[in-house]
Amino acid sequence: MLDAKNAFSGFSVDDIGKAKDFYGRVLGMEVAEANGMLNLSIGGGKSVLVYPKGEGHVPATYTMLNFPVDDIDATVDELTGKGVAFERYPDTDEKGINRGKASGQGPDIAWFTDPAGNIISVLQD
Repeated sequence: MLDAKNAFSGFSVDDIGKAKDFYGRVLGMEVAEANGMLNLSIGGGKSVLVYPKGEGHVPATYTMLNFPVDDIDATVDELTGKGVAFERYPDTDEKGINRGKASGQGPDIAWFTDPAGNIISVLQD
């Protein structure tokens, strides 16, 4: 019925130029632009489509991209140095990291948003 091997994911932003700079320069991802949209290269040779929505854009209210990392503290420090502001929730420390691994409540994880307000995480299991 559906050809899952060719399926892909996507999300909207309100400014393609800001998104291209953020995902490419700040996060260091491979970003291709075509037809006013972006393709972000992710693991396994797959890509994620980023499309403009302008005034109708509503940021994702859930974590829409997750980046596993080897050292969450070093990654948070590096991204903070690049101007990324980490979200502060009741169960996060002064860096914005939820230390779930120490309490047996899942991986250590920290959340931040892209310029359009979409939620992204870095996590270390």
